[in-house]
Amino acid sequence: MKTIIITGGAGFIGSHVVRLFVNKYPDYRIINVDKLTYAGNLANLKDVEDKPNYRFVRADICDFDTIYQLMQQEHVTGIIHLAAESHVDRSIKDPFTFARTNVMGTLSLLQAAKLYWESLPEKYDDKRFYHISTDEVYGALEMTHPEGIVPPFTTKASSSHHEAYGEDFFLETTKYNPHSPYSASKASSDHFVRAFHDTYGMPTIVTNCSNNYGPYQFPEKLIPLFINNIRHRKPLPVYGKGENVRDWLFVEDHARAIDLIYHRGTVAETYNIGGFNEWKNIDIIKVVINTVDRLLGREEGEDMDLITYVTDRAGHDMRYAIDSRKLQAELGWEPSLQFEEGIEKTVRWYLEHQDWMDNITSGDYEKYYDDMYKNR
Repeated sequence: MKTIIITGGAGFIGSHVVRLFVNKYPDYRIINVDKLTYAGNLANLKDVEDKPNYRFVRADICDFDTIYQLMQQEHVTGIIHLAAESHVDRSIKDPFTFARTNVMGTLSLLQAAKLYWESLPEKYDDKRFYHISTDEVYGALEMTHPEGIVPPFTTKASSSHHEAYGEDFFLETTKYNPHSPYSASKASSDHFVRAFHDTYGMPTIVTNCSNNYGPYQFPEKLIPLFINNIRHRKPLPVYGKGENVRDWLFVEDHARAIDLIYHRGTVAETYNIGGFNEWKNIDIIKVVINTVDRLLGREEGEDMDLITYVTDRAGHDMRYAIDSRKLQAELGWEPSLQFEEGIEKTVRWYLEHQDWMDNITSGDYEKYYDDMYKNR
């Protein structure tokens, strides 16, 4: 039996990974380790919380003693590490928290895994430490295409995409050049993971993904924030002119990639995960507005006047674009949804789960967990 710790499993991407592994692998034991900071919410996992192969442990990944003890008690054979502070604006205001969680937390997990696995007769055999990172560690790309946007992903579209942009994409070999405290902290954690393989022989894998969207995303991020603001007819704050370009990936496609790479990826390799799906921020905002208006029975585009341009964020990278061809060629992964289909599915979910959104925006969920765990 495999026992896998998934860190940050109560968060956005983590909850999708936990759900996938719990349901797909009933013979695995899945341990969700989450500190339940503001971005962690066990309501994200109501549908699997009573499964016999699932366990939740509230713990801080920086607490080495607790993590090491858990490794020993549960005979952990693998770690999928998603726990991280990830909001760039918060990192600009409080870089220390990002360094603590993203760097020291990762180091705590690595050292606990190293000490436990090296104590076993088989040592690293059939073990794996999988670290999820971000495309932001690579820095920024130039706007080499006049439109700043490419078609949704297909095998054919990915070829035309590269013909249009040349080779101006983040590759697995792209030099790191982080520009924010968030991306700097993730870059540092990536280096520690690779160092543990090179120094101790730990079986590690690193993946760098593009912007994710979908259900259960904390509403400080662009898409859920704007869906909720449109619903309540609140302003939609857009940095600068909204011309920054991001590559968008539906979260369930990311979870499928993680599953595939965890089981079939090559140790010590890096894999980029993206959708070949670039959009200017202002264009994606307009798509969201039109979709929300239509699904709420309003006139499509009625809420365009909610767009409010604000002072650009410090160190705001202009363009990210992931090249996923290595993952596609080696493991056969492709995104499953066209962007418009994914946005439709995402907007419908948030509008149909207004109780989830209201519980988040009110902060009631944080008080509930603090009361639940204060005596444990």
